[in-house]
Amino acid sequence: MIEVTVTVKYKGKNYQTNILANKGMPCEKIMHLAKKQVVKQWSL
Repeated sequence: MIEVTVTVKYKGKNYQTNILANKGMPCEKIMHLAKKQVVKQWSL
């Protein structure tokens, strides 16, 4: 597994998050996981 730092735009702001991904995982899947994580963390 590798750690990937991703910047996600959510509600007009940029958030950086770390994602643990398998080598060879498609970028779209990593971005989906990052967006899901940011929404879960910041939607209060």
